[in-house]
Amino acid sequence: MAANAQQVVHQSALRRAARRHGWLLMSPLVPALLLILVTFVVPIGWLFGLSLFDAEGHLTLDNYSRLLQPLYVLAFTQTFKISLMVTLACILIGYPFAYVMVHGNKLFASLAMGLLLVSLWTSLLVRTYAWLVLLQRRGVINDALLSLGLIDTPLTLVHNLTGTIIAMTHIMLPYLVLPLYASMKSIDPLYLQAAATFGASPARAFRDVFLPLSLPGLAAGATLVFVLSLGFYVTPALLGGGKVQMLSMRIASDVSLYSNWGAASSLGVVLLVATLLILFTVKKLANLGRWGN
Repeated sequence: MAANAQQVVHQSALRRAARRHGWLLMSPLVPALLLILVTFVVPIGWLFGLSLFDAEGHLTLDNYSRLLQPLYVLAFTQTFKISLMVTLACILIGYPFAYVMVHGNKLFASLAMGLLLVSLWTSLLVRTYAWLVLLQRRGVINDALLSLGLIDTPLTLVHNLTGTIIAMTHIMLPYLVLPLYASMKSIDPLYLQAAATFGASPARAFRDVFLPLSLPGLAAGATLVFVLSLGFYVTPALLGGGKVQMLSMRIASDVSLYSNWGAASSLGVVLLVATLLILFTVKKLANLGRWGN
């Protein structure tokens, strides 16, 4: 029995030592966890709390039932519609752009990367006002089209959905191209050479080899563009001309015009939940894709 008692004491000491070692390994993470708690968890909790109270401080769900009103439903549908259209436009422009960057000559790749980074580093407000100048009725684009005789009257390219999507696509394009470029750059050219050796045409080698290998980067970039587009405010406010209503603009008006923090908070909570569901769905689809391979 003494031997058994000694063994129990020894195992207990080992467990205590393992726990101390685990806490010691976790200690470098404490500052990062505190930062996440202060900058992420606490504000979200405060936002959720505000959404459950009315202006008089009474517990209510009216802020969430208000979201079924036509004005808020329109903001939701326009937000997701614009985000989806911008994402598709970025894919159509960004995929060939990244492909040429990878397979083109080094001078073009360097120049394209430089232009992409300059666009990314330029202020969002500056780029938005630049598109406002370019797209207005007497702007550079309309003047060029009129001088070439391609149109008879200036096109309406601003203060509507068209101008908003054009400007947002330009602003969001680097967020798709950069992860896609990194994914394409990591694809070994020997895979394409092997496909050609076995008789595959360049088009089939691209379809069956290169495209599937580049899909993770494309999915990452498209998800980033879509999620960031959901929260756009400056560009649709300036180029939409009041005809484009996104959730961020609805939140701003609820706070600045009506001082209704509860309604604004409920919009923020719903938008956050929708974003998390999108990210969760993309992650699940990515896991299914890996499992299927």
